[in-house]
Amino acid sequence: MKNFFKSNVNHLIKSIDWQNIFSQIVQKIFIIVILTIGILIIKKIGKIIIDHAYKKYEKKHANDVTDKRIKTFYTLSLNIFQYCMWFLWIYSILTALGFPIGTLVASAGIFSLVIGLGAQGLVNDILGGFFIILEHQIAVGDFVLINGISGTISYIGIRTTQIIGIDGSQNYIPNRLILTISNMSRNNMVAIIQIRVFPESPIEKINSIIKNVNDENISNYKDIIAPPNIIGLISLQDGSLVYQVNITTKNGAQGNVQHKFLALYLDALQKNNISLPNSPIILNQNN
Repeated sequence: MKNFFKSNVNHLIKSIDWQNIFSQIVQKIFIIVILTIGILIIKKIGKIIIDHAYKKYEKKHANDVTDKRIKTFYTLSLNIFQYCMWFLWIYSILTALGFPIGTLVASAGIFSLVIGLGAQGLVNDILGGFFIILEHQIAVGDFVLINGISGTISYIGIRTTQIIGIDGSQNYIPNRLILTISNMSRNNMVAIIQIRVFPESPIEKINSIIKNVNDENISNYKDIIAPPNIIGLISLQDGSLVYQVNITTKNGAQGNVQHKFLALYLDALQKNNISLPNSPIILNQNN
């Protein structure tokens, strides 16, 4: 029995056309390499064409379209082009290997399987990205707050939106998960300054000191577009008392103005012997 099995195995091995199989493998590998090189060349040429087209468009419509809007469409175009190249490469490789792509795509069973494996999430990402672009909700370069992440938009794609956080981190957010967007790059902003004080603090004296600081320094900051609004004494949810000043600034300048005037206020209060609680500073975290 053992000899019979061994004889059949040897006969099977000898009957296989190893030379033809090796030839087929080499041929397929060669085709895959050629297709990959071709796709890389097309991708390189396509990127050059897109770069040239957008530079030309930017020069022609410099006064009509904002730079952020142009960068947004540029990154989106590159993203769509890259996805098309990936699809073309995979389709070409599978076709070269002899897979019946047309039959598989037309098959309802395969289509249902793809949906079940996560295509629904991809479709939702694409739709989310489409409406974000269509409704001009954000643009590359905008400072935003999305899903609790504050930072600058660096990339908008058909699947994800990328944010560079205020700590320098690169954050990738699937478009379908973006539910609320706080865009802080569209309107004038308010630098909110709150300084904790004691209940027995001389509020009238503090008020006079703050007004003097504003009168002496407001003219030195061109980004301040309106006189400071002194809110005065307010109570926070934790029961602590703060003295608040709101300063309206040009978009993007609120953080700098906030820190500069906070330092000026604290310095002036200290020079006038105004006692403040420990950790007297509260900054608007969105800035």
